[in-house]
Amino acid sequence: MNFTIGYMTDRERASLLERFLRYVKIWTTSNSDAADSGIQPSTERQWDFAKILASELTLNGAQQVTITDNCYVRGILPATKGLENVPSICLMAHMDTVEEVSGENVQPQVHTAYNGNRIELKDGIVLDPSEDAALAQAGANGETVITTDGTTLLGADDKAGVAAIMTSVAYLNEHPEVAHGPIEIMYSPDEETGHGMDHVPLDLLVSKCAYTVDGGHIGELETECFNAYKSDVTFTGKALHTGSARPGMVNAVTMAGAFISMLPRHEAPETTDGYMGFYAPMSMSGSMESASVCLFLRDFTEEGMEKRKALVEQLAQVTAASFGGKAQVQHTAQYKNMKAGLEKAPHVTQNLVQAYKAAGVEPVFQPIRGGTDGSRLTEMGIPTPNIFTGGHNYHSRREWCSLEQMAKAAEVLLQLSVITANSGKEKN
Repeated sequence: MNFTIGYMTDRERASLLERFLRYVKIWTTSNSDAADSGIQPSTERQWDFAKILASELTLNGAQQVTITDNCYVRGILPATKGLENVPSICLMAHMDTVEEVSGENVQPQVHTAYNGNRIELKDGIVLDPSEDAALAQAGANGETVITTDGTTLLGADDKAGVAAIMTSVAYLNEHPEVAHGPIEIMYSPDEETGHGMDHVPLDLLVSKCAYTVDGGHIGELETECFNAYKSDVTFTGKALHTGSARPGMVNAVTMAGAFISMLPRHEAPETTDGYMGFYAPMSMSGSMESASVCLFLRDFTEEGMEKRKALVEQLAQVTAASFGGKAQVQHTAQYKNMKAGLEKAPHVTQNLVQAYKAAGVEPVFQPIRGGTDGSRLTEMGIPTPNIFTGGHNYHSRREWCSLEQMAKAAEVLLQLSVITANSGKEKN
């Protein structure tokens, strides 16, 4: 991989690194319970990052910069003179980090010219290239690798995307000779909670297509993702004193446990990959009288999803009947596969493929085993494929990011800005 061609010189990569290291130290963990109850942003600390990004967008030439009441940062970089009528594109990334691993007091570690050795961090956390092909490749290339110190996640998901977008905006502002159309920028809250697009300011957005920068390994170009549902299963039992429980007691906790044990073992997150869907028990809580199980259901087809929902309902009722209790199931849609929406606007992906190749990156199409804000936005009528960031091992203390790969993401955005401007000019 040639990391030196294009707009991203050593100076730009140094600026990108400084920006990324500064961003990951800002605590922006979101909160699913608050988000599920309708609070957005789900944590007050996301405002801190939003204010910083709004200020930086303004300093880097963006206009109409605003932070909405729900903490979306939006601005637009004006077009090069003569290209004002070219259709704009929107670049997107999310500000929050996942709550499963601490994102407070992040202490990034920079491994310059990484040589491929094991990386030993605090708390016995080890990054072993013999178990991580991408890390081994980064070592072979001598890339600059950024890790945590082992006590937190890193936050490259999605601060690598945030930094890549800001770096590309800064470059275009500093280099007026690079002709481009209007570039809209939006940084969103609460993507990790599944509520990132709940209050997206569609009244402000002018772009008819968008690009999220929220992927992983260099080359990944994602145009399809899971269909996603959350299933809340509630078991109702009958509480009695344990010493005189026979025969009338019905233990809701036992029912919940039995229900989970009946889910297909070979269709769990840890036993599936590629285009395989799954059932994922996320939490269980309650008491003898009432217990609840929260499941995530994932499938790439709508037909497959309907079968999964039906099986959950069947297993819940069978379990309840076998114990003499009751079960109630509520399914909540989270996001849909964006494939169909993107197929209706093939130029959006075609322009991106050209940008990858212009940046010296061979696109690798693979499905997202999850979702992005782009999944929801595509469903709303704004086709939004996903671009790599150079981040790896997301949602864990073993998370790491490659500076060179992150810089390539910024390079793709710069090439995309030029290509879409030329494409739009031809149509006009």
